[in-house]
Amino acid sequence: MQSLTALLDAGTLVPACRPWPRAIVSPQQWSVFTAHLVQERFTLLGLWGDEGAVHMALYDEQEGVAGIATCLCPEGHFPSVGQLHAPAIRLERTVHDLFGLKAEASTTAPLDERPWLDHGRWGVRAPLGAATPGPVDGEPYDFLKAEGAHLHQIPVGPVHAGIIEPGHFRFHALGETVVRLEERLGYVHKGIEARMVGALPEKAARLAGRLSGDSTVAASVAFSQAVESALGAEVPARAIFLRALMAELERIANHFGDVGAICNDAAFAMMLAHCGVLREKVLRASHACFGHRLMMDRIKPGGVRADISDEGIAIVRDLVKTARDTFPALVELYRNTPSIQDRTVTTGRVRAALVRKFGAGGFVGRASGRAFDARRNLPYAPYDQLPFEVPVLEEGDVDARLRIRVMEVDESLALITRILDNLPQGPIETELPTAPAGDAEGVALVESFRGDLLAFVRLDGEGRIKRAHLRDASWFQWPLLEAAIEGNIVADFPLCNKSFNCSYSGHDL
Repeated sequence: MQSLTALLDAGTLVPACRPWPRAIVSPQQWSVFTAHLVQERFTLLGLWGDEGAVHMALYDEQEGVAGIATCLCPEGHFPSVGQLHAPAIRLERTVHDLFGLKAEASTTAPLDERPWLDHGRWGVRAPLGAATPGPVDGEPYDFLKAEGAHLHQIPVGPVHAGIIEPGHFRFHALGETVVRLEERLGYVHKGIEARMVGALPEKAARLAGRLSGDSTVAASVAFSQAVESALGAEVPARAIFLRALMAELERIANHFGDVGAICNDAAFAMMLAHCGVLREKVLRASHACFGHRLMMDRIKPGGVRADISDEGIAIVRDLVKTARDTFPALVELYRNTPSIQDRTVTTGRVRAALVRKFGAGGFVGRASGRAFDARRNLPYAPYDQLPFEVPVLEEGDVDARLRIRVMEVDESLALITRILDNLPQGPIETELPTAPAGDAEGVALVESFRGDLLAFVRLDGEGRIKRAHLRDASWFQWPLLEAAIEGNIVADFPLCNKSFNCSYSGHDL
């Protein structure tokens, strides 16, 4: 098996792409990359469409590098990756929905050609491609079948109880035991990538920050890094550290909320209340320091929009102390309550082999033995200067996903202290360089609280967005939720679902 670098070198390298190499490859070479995915020599980081082309981002763990392969589609089709490598299935269906580019079967194995994001209500087909007229009244969706005596179906959603985004879950069950779960998403498709086209980077960054509100910092950092790489911009050191501070505050706010919510779905409301208080303290500290509870629009290409004052630093240090004084007691309460342990331990297991195959990151991956963290595996500033541990467990159940969050809170609190101790002086933004005469491309992978988040950007000669793509960690985690619930009872689905906490909005672009 060849390395990723060697395979990309065999294609036609695109010098405009930075910092990862991108190469245009033939359909035959594209199939070689697929074979490496099947053999788990590479990990799929993303697959997305373009005008007359499809791109595939890959990670070579042995070589420790990432890169992008591009297959041109002059006749509107390309060799299917998903037919042989399941993580690409929904991505290929999305490419067809948005661009009209069709994945072609290369074997006799079945090919899933159902629409994914397109629910037949846009009034247009392939809106980012040929944009031909389409239906506006919706179309029936053919859910996969499960056959057997006494099986019954349970449709849930897309409208749910409480404040939650829309998604449809189709259960096949035998009594209370789930035999198959299939998801249908795409109800909150926002057209972010289309809206970015023609925008200046600063405006497009605001759209990137709305990919998923709970990951606004991570998405803004990824998009900004991609733009900065494309233009060769040097971001001030203080801005880089402030970005990391915001990212870690975002991480612990979400982890506090998730730990409480998981326990609440097992009727342990006390944890929800106390963890909710901690989350609220993080949000209030974020607002006091950066002017927004979620820190939305605080990050832009070239730096950050808000600096932290000495008073703000004192607020964050006090927050760290409060969390360290309070959170361990809550964790012990969880660990020493048999009724909650009975609900979480061994529930919703995801096999390590499946996690590796899907390249699932974040707490979903690390709870099942995959020790991938973009801050360490493909390090970016300032994490390349800051020591931290990546916690990993093997059990792969609800309890393990909760415990990974707990350990990550500890690491993030330590990182926040290191960031504040080493915060450089100086400016917090720089003017972006003038765009080159031709296209300029940039790519970035950052670690959101859910896992790795990918951004790809192409700028035209006027410095405007020509093509942008964002891939949330949820794309490779939603399918694993279907596997996690198999063999469990229907009543455990809310618990499994919350332990994943995948983003509907981040998935639906």
